[in-house]
Order: sequence, then C-alpha cells, then structure tokens
Amino acid sequence: MSADVWLVVGLGNPGPEYAGHRHNVGHMVIDVLAERMGSRFKSHKTGRADVVEGRLGSPGDPGPRVVLVRPKSYMNTSGGPVSAVANFYGVDADHVIAVHDELDIDFSTLRLKKGGGDNGHNGLRSMRSSLGTGDFYRVRVGIGRPSGRQDVADFVLSNYSTNERKELPIQLVDAADAIEVLITDGLEKAQQKFNS
Repeated sequence: MSADVWLVVGLGNPGPEYAGHRHNVGHMVIDVLAERMGSRFKSHKTGRADVVEGRLGSPGDPGPRVVLVRPKSYMNTSGGPVSAVANFYGVDADHVIAVHDELDIDFSTLRLKKGGGDNGHNGLRSMRSSLGTGDFYRVRVGIGRPSGRQDVADFVLSNYSTNERKELPIQLVDAADAIEVLITDGLEKAQQKFNS
C-alpha cells in the first residue's frame, strides 16, 4: 500500500441538476481543493470517477500526494468507484478521507473523525461496503435538519437557502483547510482547530 498518497473523496450526485444541493457539499469542498491545486477534474482510467492529482501545501513545502475523487455514480453507489480508484493508487482505507453532508450538525459547523457508523448516510454506507471497512476519515460538513415537517430526503436534495448561500463559501474554505491540516498535521490537530 502507498502510505504517501491520500484520497479525498467528495460525496455527492453527478450532473448539473444536483450541483447546488446540500447533499453535494462534498463535491463543493473538493472543488475548492482542486482550485488550490491549480487543476481541473479529468476522467480517471477506471472510467468510474473524475480525479485531480497533485499536492496541497506551499511551493517550498508541497506536502504529500493527494488525489481528489468525485465518483461519477449516484451517492448510494459511490463506494464502487472509490474502491476502484483506491485500488488503482494502492491506497488503504486509513489514507481515505470522505467529505460529506451531515444532518446532525448545524449548518456552518464541521466535525472530523476517523471511523464510526454511517448514520443513515447512503454514501458512507456504500463506501464502507466497497472498502470492506468503515475505518476511513470523515469530514462532516453540517447542513442541519429541516425545519417544520419537510421530508429529510427533500431537504438534502434541495438547494441551500438564500442566507445559507451567503455563508456557504466560508464553510467550504474551512472544510478545505481542515482537510489540509488533517493530511499534514494529523487528526488530533485538525479536530482541535476545526471541530466546533
């Protein structure tokens, strides 16, 4: 296994009709990282994901190799593409970071952890099944729960509110920063800095 390569997986659904949905915040975060790396997503050789390869960090200290992964499948089957890319690069689960929306965390809040259950999240469930373990890192980007009687599925598959869209860029940058700290300085430092 290659201990110097990190896979950062942005969970979401493919296609422009889903792009602004809360469920696609994982895609949004790794778009920020791709911009920092100065690269665009390209179709991976497996044909099952779009990827960006590069390094995060300053020119004088470029840091470890990072592969940003955006599965081409829908959320509930994203584990297959993630597993295929992980196998291609020889990356074990302990160097995989899943970036995803989290209902049980307030909007504009982040939590980082390693391992744990899927808490009803179909993308995490699919990754756990395909990787054969849940022992990967998670960057949980808070979206909060719907107010009133709105169905949870309708809520996650809807766009952010007008007020949320004003704050969303800050949350995306914070999540991208958290991933960089996690990769370069470890989970404990990243949690101390970003777990709010």
